[in-house]
Amino acid sequence: MTFTGKFLSALLAASALAAVLGCSASETDGNASPETSAPTEKTVAAPVSGAPARRGERHAYFGDLHVHTTYSIDAFQFGTLATPDDAYRYAQGEAITHPAGFEMQLDRPLDFYAVTDHGFYLGVVRAGADTSTEISAYPAMRPIHDLNAPENLTFESIPNRNFRRFIGGMRNAIANSEPLAAEVDRITRSTWLDEIDAAERHYRPGEFTTFAAYEYSSSRADGGSIHRNVIFRGTDNLPPVPFSRLMSLDPEDLWNWMDGLRATGVESLAIPHNSNKSNGQMFELTTWAGDPMTLEHNEKRMRNEPLVEITQVKGTSETHPALSMNDEWAGFEIDPYVAGGGRLRMAEPAGGYVRDAMKNGLALEAQGLGNPFQYGFIGSSDTHTAAGSYDETNYFAKVGLLDSTAALRGSIPVGDDDVATLGLSDADESSFYIGSDGRRYLHRSATVFGASGLAAVWAEENTREAIYDAFRRKETFATSGPRLQVRFFAGADLDETMLETANGIPRAYAQGVSMGGDLTVVSEDSPAFIVWAARDALSAPLQRIQIIKGWLRDGETHERVFDVACSDGLAVDPTTHRCPDNGAQVNLTDCAISADRGAVELKALWKDPEFDPGEKAFYYARVLENPTCRWSTWDALRAGVAPRDNLAPVLQERAWSSPIWVNR
Repeated sequence: MTFTGKFLSALLAASALAAVLGCSASETDGNASPETSAPTEKTVAAPVSGAPARRGERHAYFGDLHVHTTYSIDAFQFGTLATPDDAYRYAQGEAITHPAGFEMQLDRPLDFYAVTDHGFYLGVVRAGADTSTEISAYPAMRPIHDLNAPENLTFESIPNRNFRRFIGGMRNAIANSEPLAAEVDRITRSTWLDEIDAAERHYRPGEFTTFAAYEYSSSRADGGSIHRNVIFRGTDNLPPVPFSRLMSLDPEDLWNWMDGLRATGVESLAIPHNSNKSNGQMFELTTWAGDPMTLEHNEKRMRNEPLVEITQVKGTSETHPALSMNDEWAGFEIDPYVAGGGRLRMAEPAGGYVRDAMKNGLALEAQGLGNPFQYGFIGSSDTHTAAGSYDETNYFAKVGLLDSTAALRGSIPVGDDDVATLGLSDADESSFYIGSDGRRYLHRSATVFGASGLAAVWAEENTREAIYDAFRRKETFATSGPRLQVRFFAGADLDETMLETANGIPRAYAQGVSMGGDLTVVSEDSPAFIVWAARDALSAPLQRIQIIKGWLRDGETHERVFDVACSDGLAVDPTTHRCPDNGAQVNLTDCAISADRGAVELKALWKDPEFDPGEKAFYYARVLENPTCRWSTWDALRAGVAPRDNLAPVLQERAWSSPIWVNR
């Protein structure tokens, strides 16, 4: 599909780039393939998101379950004025305004969306900045008076947005003033009602689904974030205020609260996110208090947390190169820092990544303690502008004014005027990275942010009930931004005709289990796995499908990556279990890609050549596109400068199915 007209203009605001789509291979030296262009319209074969499903058929729906608006305590300080209503309008395809003044708009609407503002001090900062409100008269609010008035939504205002200093002062003031505490509670309650009402206003069953939701933002003293998004199935009889860190930092108390609501008929689930920034504590093998895990504790966790967010703007939490040394693709969009502020510190990989946690879950289950890490996968954005930025070619980051330009994101050099405006000086060496060309770049964690990700489900229809039920049965998958589609089944009686015939998928459901399920085997032979993937018509062609296996043997956990389907007629090497490189390339002078490499669709029936029926194992599929330019490279091209030399110029977008667990 050729990128022309409005879409190309959105990609290249001030550039005359001819065409861009997906290319591949590990070429990063700027040399183009002999044939580089966009694929033609005939390559578009993936089903359209949102199309109605036939009775009993499940369709792929795409959305975002991690979105912050002006009501979040930090988003408002980033300059965000967009409300939950604005967020839902954006998800349905309308343009809304970024804090820096430009328009944000999706290339196509999403199917579902959840505003997940921070539950603590919900709406309080926004109210305190408005000098017409009662709460603004309290001395604790004076530092933020008129914070986001039009004259203060400027580049020059950025150095004055000291978020942590204000929060500390407000917390102390509330603790020492009952009237202020009462006013904070009133604002929290009314804001939460507005969040619920906004979800109701924009819910259009069959067309666009919204969920009442919020973020529970616990953290450790060392800065490790232990955050969850709480998603409610419906909007009736919801609690008057969200359970927040102000009530308890212990996630088990959140689960108890959710269990209590469930007993009254109010159903919800929690989704851990940014485990990569938890300093190894999201999946630690003790309770919050440091006590040994128990079966009751682990069952409570899994009852309330069936899903995990595996990718988002602050990095991908699938795995880490230090944990998966034989996985060549383990280093995808790794954010190496914890989220707690102060000096940036390297995060601890163990306990912070999902694949490692799932292996540990196998060991816990073997000890009779249940498996607290038997997760389904989703992606989401964690945007703090109400608008997810999922597209490398049109990336506007996540923290409003603070990363609203390429220079602020650290992807292009800063000039002397920029440095002065930010209140920096040449003596602030820690603030800059000096490139090989001698130019200064802001040395910010935003450079490791990614244009990711999306949550996807297989559901019968686009309604709260159908999509939430898909969450619960873990028939979900994650993507790093593109709308790839992936199906994954396992069963003893699956066969290759299921990949070719019209009734193949219904038969796979009837004779096997889908992603997120448990398969009990009675044979000594490996079950068959069916995997199918279709490209996103607006992204790159597919390069390969892989199946990742984790298993427990004699008390030790192991993992292995198997390529199972290759593009371009290539075959998997039976010794290395890898596809040959398909030769796709990226031209770094204009980000054009090889038009003649990659696939519209890949599929395979696969059996594990190392299957041992006595071993507990999990399997999940990972689909890789051909490589394309990263957002930081696009920033550099638009600015007419070379890409920053310590950032990867290309990446491989991908999708992950939820796992299937295989038991004897």
